[in-house]
Amino acid sequence: MFNEESRFSKALKSIARDQELKSYVQHSKELFPIFMKGANRFVAGQTRTKGIERVINLYSKGYQVSLEFIGENTTSEAECMLAKNEFKDLIKDLGKNHMKATVSFDLSHIGMMISDSVAFTNLEELAGEAQKYNIQLMISMEESQKTDKILSLYRRISNSFSNVGITLQVHLKRSSIDLKDLLKTSGRIRLVKGAYQESEGIYIPRSEELNKRYIDFVSMCINSNHPLSVATHDENILMDLKAKGFLYSPNVEVEMLDGVRPDLLKSLKEDNIQAKVYVTYGSEWYLYLVHRIAEYPPNIYTFISDMIEQNTDREKINTY
Repeated sequence: MFNEESRFSKALKSIARDQELKSYVQHSKELFPIFMKGANRFVAGQTRTKGIERVINLYSKGYQVSLEFIGENTTSEAECMLAKNEFKDLIKDLGKNHMKATVSFDLSHIGMMISDSVAFTNLEELAGEAQKYNIQLMISMEESQKTDKILSLYRRISNSFSNVGITLQVHLKRSSIDLKDLLKTSGRIRLVKGAYQESEGIYIPRSEELNKRYIDFVSMCINSNHPLSVATHDENILMDLKAKGFLYSPNVEVEMLDGVRPDLLKSLKEDNIQAKVYVTYGSEWYLYLVHRIAEYPPNIYTFISDMIEQNTDREKINTY
């Protein structure tokens, strides 16, 4: 099972970076609306208004929310500035409406592909704006070749702002050392298995070994009384953590991507476990969508069904 899922996941990750295929899909009058129907379960829409509407809906049902304007690997300063301003406006809109949603983003979306200086300047501005409204920021993790830069920028910002958290990919072999260092900072740690295609030898493939490692990482955070986001859809891992009592800690939340296992997240919330939905919006949904299917392969059945069926209203298909 692990071998077949790993093979499928690897194949999807390889096409995720295919810019020619992405461009073809997004500019095709025939394919775009069909693929958008499939993406509708996982992406709130293409505008900030749609993203905030989704936040309001989930809040009304008792969920916490993390919201991201999708994008990464931005290579022009003008585009980075547009992304930074979009995030800043998002923070203001959430704050003025007294919504304490976490705002998530990739550092490569706001300048890291240009320089560390540009990225840090934009990050510092966003952290300051978020602090005004008591809003948390969460830095996503990207491909392993960016890890050192991301962690360096995170450590710099954490010296001044405690409202910024960091994501760690458990499948990277280096992450056991990185976690020990991150436990010295105050920001929330978000643990994910890891969705990027990496070179052989630097990561642990999907396996029982990786599952055990994930549980061990959670245990380390719990024992350190560190704020933690358990970001996984793996029911076996979650049931194990629940049985150990880890998920009931006041510092711990379980986070799942919007549209992926809403049934499972709902059951955890009903058991008085802090439940968070990771919501996205924006036009750059192609890469995000492919990674969502790669991360949880059964999503391929859901995606195809949504493309074919007539009724794909997100309030009916996402039954939280």
